[in-house]
Amino acid sequence: MAKDKLMDFDKALEQFEPVLGFEVHVELNTKTKMFSGAANPAHSDNHDAAPNTLVAPVDMGLPGSLPTVNAEAVKFSISLGLALGCSIAPSSRFARKNYFYPDLGKNYQISQYDEPIAFEGSVDVELSDGSIVTVPIERAHMEEDAGKLTHVGGSTGRIQGAEYSLVDYNRAGVPLVEIVTKPIFGAEHRAPEIAKAYVQTIRDIVLSLGISEARMERGNLRCDANVSLRPRGQEKLGTRTETKNVNSMRSVERAVRYEIQRQAAILAAGGTIIQETRHWHEDTGTTSPGRPKSDADDYRYFPEPDLLPVAPALDLIEELRAALPEPPAERRRRLKAGWGFTDLEFQDVVNGGLLAEVEATVAAGAAPAAARKWWTGELTRIANVQGREASDLATPADVAALQGLVDSGALNDKLARQVLEGVVAGEGTPQQVVDARGLAVVSDDGALIAAIDEALASQPDVLAKIRDGKVQAAGAVIGAVMKAMKGQADAARVRELVLERASAS
Repeated sequence: MAKDKLMDFDKALEQFEPVLGFEVHVELNTKTKMFSGAANPAHSDNHDAAPNTLVAPVDMGLPGSLPTVNAEAVKFSISLGLALGCSIAPSSRFARKNYFYPDLGKNYQISQYDEPIAFEGSVDVELSDGSIVTVPIERAHMEEDAGKLTHVGGSTGRIQGAEYSLVDYNRAGVPLVEIVTKPIFGAEHRAPEIAKAYVQTIRDIVLSLGISEARMERGNLRCDANVSLRPRGQEKLGTRTETKNVNSMRSVERAVRYEIQRQAAILAAGGTIIQETRHWHEDTGTTSPGRPKSDADDYRYFPEPDLLPVAPALDLIEELRAALPEPPAERRRRLKAGWGFTDLEFQDVVNGGLLAEVEATVAAGAAPAAARKWWTGELTRIANVQGREASDLATPADVAALQGLVDSGALNDKLARQVLEGVVAGEGTPQQVVDARGLAVVSDDGALIAAIDEALASQPDVLAKIRDGKVQAAGAVIGAVMKAMKGQADAARVRELVLERASAS
């Protein structure tokens, strides 16, 4: 595959104006699927289900099977629409979207077309400097997810070059809400940041509503990023590309930046942009062509004949409206004040997309400062090395448990970092890693005293200095003891015992 030519980002923005649009798919964590009674793999109880075990006749597209609307999914969708500032349709209808889906047995998707359940909203997105960008929402509609194809053989994991493909229908029929924005103008140099912040805001809303786990690495939340460029001063919109299923906020930011640079290079050279889907490659930080996509695509939408329109009662809508959590901006202000963070400390959390993780860690019992330290420090460092999101590496419960071991004296900071590495590696909970690796702090004074006496005996000159009142000389002995104990000792306690033993010798 030929390498794309890229224009310098700043130069690209001098010549062209970027116009953005996003389609975010949210998998709902209902107990059952959208149109069948099969268990929902997006629910926490079913994450480890074997392939093709969470299926019903409707999911397989078997003849004679009929769909039934999941009432809980409808309520979740209304709540999300209200949180996005949308109007809720008094009546909305499902439609059949006819498209070749090898992982949907009936070979069409039940979605909503011209009658979505929620429409005409907006969401305020806060950027790193505290400024607010209002993103207009066109619609939020209900649909079902497709299954999952695994392409075996080849080097890319894609169908090209694969020897054969496996189909897992577990995900087929999982309830989805697709949130579609209107074109976003005026993004300019902040386009990549706006992309990341928008997806983060949607994730915050979804998590606060409790309607999805919103784990991007699991596909609970996926973003299709639309980017087009138009020459400065031109009113007509440029041709857009749609980068599909970007699965991390960091990648959304990078994909938008890449497409701006790629499209600018083509346009500046006199070329034309092909309206198409694009695949994002996390390893190379590039996009590649998918399939041509025209506004004239005919999916042969027609009303789903097996489902009645969805007509929620007004009292249900108002009940769900009254139960909405506080808006993201208000929530951030409340958390910042409650945690006592400085502006810089809090912005580090927000910019890292870790607000929900820190909040959940604090709720699990950790002090706010400790929660922030682990998420924005060690976990972010590991995530950067591995090219992953920090939120994917550990759960808030694990981080809180880890800090609890530190607070109890069972671990020091050095040992805690080793334990965290074990948690990230999938070795279990913090306590399980401690037990398996034997990493607990040595709290037996007898063992410490033995190591201290040996260190003092081997360094008589240091012992003499300590006795002469040069307490700082104890550092050499403390270092030797910590080395002998393989770091599994409380340095403060070792210092106390060193000074005590030196004066008693």
